[in-house]
Amino acid sequence: MEFKTIGGSVSIRNVPAFLKELASVSSSHDTVVQAMDADKVAGDEHIAFAVEKALRAVENGSNVARDIGVEIMRYASGKRQIEEAFSMGVREGEMNVVFVVLGDLENIENTLQDLRMIVDEKHVVAYSKSKNETLASQFSITEQEIKATGKDSIPLLVLERVALVDILK
Repeated sequence: MEFKTIGGSVSIRNVPAFLKELASVSSSHDTVVQAMDADKVAGDEHIAFAVEKALRAVENGSNVARDIGVEIMRYASGKRQIEEAFSMGVREGEMNVVFVVLGDLENIENTLQDLRMIVDEKHVVAYSKSKNETLASQFSITEQEIKATGKDSIPLLVLERVALVDILK
């Protein structure tokens, strides 16, 4: 299974209606679409690692969520519990969002075309220092960790949290 991402800004008036629209796009192209808060993503490597971990969990039967999109968000959030993973999800109002699209490449491309009608496409996934406070909060990164490793290590600390999702209780 392949995956691609698309990110940008959206204005969400009603979360359930927005998720229903995404489900419609997803089902019409036989893909999986998972939306996440791009301000809580520490770069492309963060997403790729979460997708890899989620696909491996499904493959070996150790997944917690029945839905692969939710499983991806669970890893991306660095949280073990599904309810806590939704902290990476979308909310009402203006926000930066990243869509992770899984499927075969032709279907992914068709899905991305539809998603371009929903999102004002921008590169919002990349790590930037402006995300430090949000990332530290989302991933429970302490001042001591930042002092020990340096502010520029936040993306690596995020990857560590993703790696430890299955270990930490």
